[in-house]
Amino acid sequence: MSNLPSFLSNANPAYIEDLYNQYLQNSDAVDQSWNLFFKGFDFAANGNHSDAQNGKAADTVSAEAPKEIDKKELAVITVIDGYRHRGHLLSTTNPLKPRKDRAPHLDFREWGLEKEDLNKVFISGEYIGMKGATLEQILDRLNKIYCGNIGFEYSNIENHEKRLWLRQKIESRPLTDDYGLDIKTKRRILEKLNGAVGFEDFLDKKYTTQKRFSLEGGETAIPALDAIISAGADDKVEEIIIGMAHRGRLNVLANIMGKTYENIFNEFEGNSTPDHAFGSGDVKYHLGFSSQVNSLNGKNVYLKLAPNPSHLEAVNAVIEGFARAKADILYDSDYDKILPILIHGDAALAGLGIGYEVVQMSQLPGYFTGGTIHFVINNQIGFTTDFEDARSSTYCTGLANVVQAPVFHVNGDDAEAVVFCCRMAVEYRQKFNNDVFIDMVCYRRHGHNEADNPNFTQPKMYEAIKNHPDSRKIYIDTLANRGDLDKNLAEAMEKEFDDQLQARLQSIKQNPLPYKYQEPEQAWRSLKKETAEEDFDISPETGISRGSIDKILSHLQQTPAGFNLVKEVNRYLQGKQKLMDDGKLDWGYGELLAYGSLLLEKKDVRLSGEDVKRGTFSHRHAVFYDAVTDDQYNRLSNIAGADKQGTFRIFNSLLSEFAVLGFEYGYAMANPESLIVWEAQFGDFVNGAQTIMDQFIASGESKWLRQNGLVMLLPHGYEGQGPEHSSARLERLLQSCAEYNMTVANVTTPANFFHLLRRQLARPFRKPLALMSPKSLLRHPLCISDIKMFETGNKFLEVIDDPLFVSDTTTDESLKTVKRILFCSGKIYYDLLAKQNAESRKDVVIVRIEQIYPFPLKQVQGLINKYSGAKLFWIQEEPANMGAWMFIATFYSSLGLNYIGRKSAASPASGYLKIHNMEQNAIVEKAFSV
Repeated sequence: MSNLPSFLSNANPAYIEDLYNQYLQNSDAVDQSWNLFFKGFDFAANGNHSDAQNGKAADTVSAEAPKEIDKKELAVITVIDGYRHRGHLLSTTNPLKPRKDRAPHLDFREWGLEKEDLNKVFISGEYIGMKGATLEQILDRLNKIYCGNIGFEYSNIENHEKRLWLRQKIESRPLTDDYGLDIKTKRRILEKLNGAVGFEDFLDKKYTTQKRFSLEGGETAIPALDAIISAGADDKVEEIIIGMAHRGRLNVLANIMGKTYENIFNEFEGNSTPDHAFGSGDVKYHLGFSSQVNSLNGKNVYLKLAPNPSHLEAVNAVIEGFARAKADILYDSDYDKILPILIHGDAALAGLGIGYEVVQMSQLPGYFTGGTIHFVINNQIGFTTDFEDARSSTYCTGLANVVQAPVFHVNGDDAEAVVFCCRMAVEYRQKFNNDVFIDMVCYRRHGHNEADNPNFTQPKMYEAIKNHPDSRKIYIDTLANRGDLDKNLAEAMEKEFDDQLQARLQSIKQNPLPYKYQEPEQAWRSLKKETAEEDFDISPETGISRGSIDKILSHLQQTPAGFNLVKEVNRYLQGKQKLMDDGKLDWGYGELLAYGSLLLEKKDVRLSGEDVKRGTFSHRHAVFYDAVTDDQYNRLSNIAGADKQGTFRIFNSLLSEFAVLGFEYGYAMANPESLIVWEAQFGDFVNGAQTIMDQFIASGESKWLRQNGLVMLLPHGYEGQGPEHSSARLERLLQSCAEYNMTVANVTTPANFFHLLRRQLARPFRKPLALMSPKSLLRHPLCISDIKMFETGNKFLEVIDDPLFVSDTTTDESLKTVKRILFCSGKIYYDLLAKQNAESRKDVVIVRIEQIYPFPLKQVQGLINKYSGAKLFWIQEEPANMGAWMFIATFYSSLGLNYIGRKSAASPASGYLKIHNMEQNAIVEKAFSV
């Protein structure tokens, strides 16, 4: 009995009678399944429930309850419930072969029922809406509902309302072959299948040798997406954001997004399009597109297909971030108006961890997007790997259980079943704002690409595929056999479409719906597209008025009336006040001042990452917690009143780098006028998101012409905390730098950090920023800035000269005494400064390179000329094969810098504090040894 649901596994007369007594007292107190059973089953000996319905106490009617329940009635209930839980295991979802036997235990004979019972009427039929039905009729209905071309998986949902809503929708649907679809919808399905199949056939003839990662075998995805768009538009959806990998992408671009065939054919011909006048570009099956289309009922919808690399599921988090940003910016957080769709491959969804991370974040406050429709084009294969080798779970959609999302497994050859699932998925998403999965089981007609031979690894499967008709032919035959459509008309439609494609190849123009740019898109269009060396020579002024500074700092020192501060926070505020009274600010207040200043300019700020509200190193405290109630107070809210400032959004993230960084990159894609910041708990952890770094942040502008102003704060610095908490892998970032694709900085003062953050929105273009943010410097007594350095007229300093030699009293004679220039960046400056001060060394100059890329060559060269005759050194904490040295030695060897730092190493740092201290001291000593 182990496969019984919990409410039936203990089914014995005493247990049932006790449940019945509970039901009589309070019907909501028992499980819904028993609730329905008691309502539909005639317990009372006299055949009615009048006493119970009138609220009579249980002890007054218990005598009417039978001493023993009919075990066969219970068996029928068990079978019905079994179909609801496990019927999907018998569904006919595989278009190529019978399904693997998953032992669902749904044979009625396993539950004590016999063949002779088939013609017996069971009162338990009421449990599935079949009053007075025989067992045979009940089983027939259950098989039609749960074991046809759709397998409904929803018993994992704990929420009572959601589960019953799905059950009602599933069990009340028309049990006809066409799922109750009207003729208008059927014609639309055929048109979309015609376009999908015709497009692939045409490309196969014209571009036989070129890769296109066709949709063949899964063409029903096109009417499916069309159905999702139409169902969404009929509700409240105004915009749909789509993320998908390369398979079928060209077909989606042409038949869903409305990209002109001319543009697609032009890309096949290898010609550059006007949009790619600069940048390296990308292959045609990675590109994104934006459009407006009309739904089935003529409603206008914005569509966006995001560009995506071959890293398959990597775009998932980007899409979610983009959708959340649009909801925040354009739709006043009404998630019903914007719908994310993620199109997955079965092997990638099951195998790549980003899928789990994105689903796990889907219900969190900082990452909620109102539910995503996950559409799986289930080819039953991953490159050459069979599904038995690709996953341990029964289904590739096993991760849906993380958030108890329903899964509709459906046969890709049954276009009407697929469309039915898509409509129900949209309705569920809009009603409950949860994720939904549609697992369309189909196949891949060719190999991994059109030149690949799949017979090497799946000969039997591809023998079946070779003789299998495409979904358009199957649907035409279905419609013709039903009398829904004349077969000759369908064939004429096919020829007409092929003729149109041929004509469009000969440059006869399409007329897509004119695209109306949204307000955030207009902001992107107004920015400078191309950047050159002169754009990075000097930073714009980013200082603010003293009045604004005082207003923000005063607000930071306040808390709401009645708010119970944690005692340590009281000391924290007192320390900040003392510092401000001395006219100084530390790193934490320099950062908060930057955010506050942008908010006063009515720009939004979003900050997320692990523990960012407090800050990993307890420096930020952007949010205070009430010591008594745990209530939170956002310190940057209401500086000037909600309607007079931007919104400060701050979220502690789930323990993820890959998905969260992708999400924030996507969020930053939506609006160039907001500052979007992601902070790693330790900079070392960014390597968990290396795919996002490589495929989106470093190369997105070059490949896809998409600028992005995302800020990454990566704690970095050698303080003896071992190999896992020292390095943010500066060398990896610099290795990805070229063509002014991003900014990499390692700044040493709160004021410079302030200006660096503000510069992100002050320049007429957007570039990602990676900052090696400090750890020990957050409380270093010398890592402070005069408040006047934040005021109007100041800006970010790419290079900072030695303060000893920038005063009015500096003479040519004093400059001639300089024997060494120590170029450095970040925390080691303060170690060098301590040595310089301790020994009163005026023959050694310390120059800070605050921005490492784009490298401020002109400014550096100017300082070398200033201290002519001095020997030049690059000083760093990191091993020689890490940090900035390899970058500088490779690209700026003409400067003649010599290296002082740790020797090359496999690990970033020693795990032993004593060794660390010895190495650090040796670096400083060597730097000052003449």
